[in-house]
Amino acid sequence: MSGSIGANIKWLREQCGWSQARLAREVCRAAGVQGGPVGRQEVSRWETGKRTPREWLPFIATALEVPVEALREPQVPVELPPPSLADYLPEGDPLAPISAREGRRVGVDAVADLQQRVHGLRLADDVIAGGDLLRPALRELRSAVRLFREGTHTEAVGRSLLRAIGELAQIAGWIASDAGQQAEAERIYRLGLSAAHTAEDATLAGNLLGSLAYRRTNTGDVQEGVDMARAALENAAGAPPRARALYLDRVAWAHAKAGEDQAAMRAVKEAGDALTGHGGEDEPGYLYWVDAGELQVMESRVCTELRRPLRAVPLLRDVLGRYDATHTRELALYLSWFAVALTDANEPEEAAATAERMICLSAGVASERTAERVKVVLRRLEDFRDVPEVRAVLENAV
Repeated sequence: MSGSIGANIKWLREQCGWSQARLAREVCRAAGVQGGPVGRQEVSRWETGKRTPREWLPFIATALEVPVEALREPQVPVELPPPSLADYLPEGDPLAPISAREGRRVGVDAVADLQQRVHGLRLADDVIAGGDLLRPALRELRSAVRLFREGTHTEAVGRSLLRAIGELAQIAGWIASDAGQQAEAERIYRLGLSAAHTAEDATLAGNLLGSLAYRRTNTGDVQEGVDMARAALENAAGAPPRARALYLDRVAWAHAKAGEDQAAMRAVKEAGDALTGHGGEDEPGYLYWVDAGELQVMESRVCTELRRPLRAVPLLRDVLGRYDATHTRELALYLSWFAVALTDANEPEEAAATAERMICLSAGVASERTAERVKVVLRRLEDFRDVPEVRAVLENAV
């Protein structure tokens, strides 16, 4: 029944030529309430069947000028649409410029300086963990948003500022997630989505939504992660090859966490196919790290998650054999996947040695991700506690 109601609301709204935000305003007006208790995202939840309006139903009917029964009875085929980027934008407009701005004039040089600092933050994240980077990242983000809202600038400069804010939000959200600040990461990613959407940069929006999907997938909301990853891919259909490869990697990981083997492996292959199209075209600088090696890392992780050690072990052995040891956090994370794959391959002695190395590396890294992976590895080693090498690792970890 909720599916029929959602489909009817969407169909009737579109007949009126209204946006979801417009319907939300009309419903509040019909109910005689102020303060916007119903917003665009709530309407989206009704239409996708994620939530049933119930007490709002009479006011929805009044706003759409139909009887309540017209909402309850199937009017159109019930076919819930897949989520889109619009479903994940924050309520309101957090980047609306202050109406009476009196700040300094912002020109292209200021934007260029900001973009350089954003890239510097990305490079720092390669070698410094989230716990150590979070405060400077948030300071940069607050400063950038203030510059956009309070400064005076041309439309072109404003659009460039929004792109820089979106890029900064992506790396700041990633850093917050690595530091274990998941609620903060979610808020930051959604701010970045708003900036990218306002700047009409679909590729950047896809990167942000894919990052949000990855966070959701890794924190237990797997189906939402799958939906978000798919929405990111669909929203940026015209993105450059390396961007599409990145989005497909997120899709592969979400499906792997959901235990959907075929969908995960299909996305892995499609990511590789997308990357082969890369050939010197103009693309955003934040894609610098997406290459065949990174896709191999994701394939190995997907295979490990799906408990396919015959594929995962040689992939990870190859990756680790040439990985930059200065990237301590990433090396520790990849070692954790290798240790798990080795337990699946019934190689407890090598798994123990790998786990010991991973734990030593993680000890000096302020990363919640590596801390969680240590727990995962230790749980998997418990099945081999009778093996002396494994028992020594488990006892030393207490």
